[in-house]
Amino acid sequence: MRFTKMHGIGNDYVYIDASIDPALDFARAARLVSDRHFAIGSDGLIAVCTATRAPADLRMRMFNADGSEGEMCGNGIRCVAKFAVDRGISTANPLRIETGRGVLEVEWQRGTDGRVAYASVMMGSPILEHARIPARIEGLSPECHVVGHAVDLARFGHEGWWVDARVEPHLTLVSMGNPHVVFVCADPSLVPLELIGPQIERDVWFPARINVHFVAFGPGSHKASMRTWERGSGVTLACGTGASAVCVAGVLLGRCAHTLDARLPGGPLRLEWPSERASVRMTGPATEVFEGEVDLDALEATLVAHGFKPLGEQHV
Repeated sequence: MRFTKMHGIGNDYVYIDASIDPALDFARAARLVSDRHFAIGSDGLIAVCTATRAPADLRMRMFNADGSEGEMCGNGIRCVAKFAVDRGISTANPLRIETGRGVLEVEWQRGTDGRVAYASVMMGSPILEHARIPARIEGLSPECHVVGHAVDLARFGHEGWWVDARVEPHLTLVSMGNPHVVFVCADPSLVPLELIGPQIERDVWFPARINVHFVAFGPGSHKASMRTWERGSGVTLACGTGASAVCVAGVLLGRCAHTLDARLPGGPLRLEWPSERASVRMTGPATEVFEGEVDLDALEATLVAHGFKPLGEQHV
């Protein structure tokens, strides 16, 4: 399997041209290549495919490190644009990319080397209805917006985890085609994400599991810092759909302006959400690390020798 390792502010994936081997088992490949000790190392795998619906120029399929397929990846779609343009698959600008969220437009900019360096993505309008996140919180109607909803943080186990980071006892739900829960706190770096992330991701309130974000807004109304536990991948350096969800949550809570510079562990993203019915615009870099070729069967044998379970976790 030929591949390219790329990242958007540290949110790294293995990218493949699916037209070369359309019969490849993408879920299996994602589980194999993502191991950071004995394999390539990534947050998952993204396949660049032929579009299946108009007016898309191409299609992206995104698989988490555990092999589960996600609807969208904001950092990933910027790299898909770079992958396609740099390799001559398409030179349309904006590039229209088919995703689980629909067909999204990506405007790209070349760097001094003539290759794509930055991209802006129209992420679509946020989905706020409780049932469409999807979520099933007791006592809430399907159509209500879950903004600043009071919650007993002890629900998620590990008593007292919220104290040091001064996590506020409420949550906000936003879907950007994939589900997100946002918690406001004083210092995201003090949240024990490795412990809390899995508990919240798999809480019964969230039937499709959920991406988890902790954010501190400020200084001022245009800045925020955040950390992410990504559904199916764990702690990641960045999450583009998550940063978009944080911007939406911040506006709805009255904690930030409609233009937000979000600082993630891997770097900055700019988010713009002009109004409630508008699309969120996300802008950030796309970076290629290296290209290579991997024998998946040989890789699996190596991983199994080190205790890897080749079937991985299966999720509906």
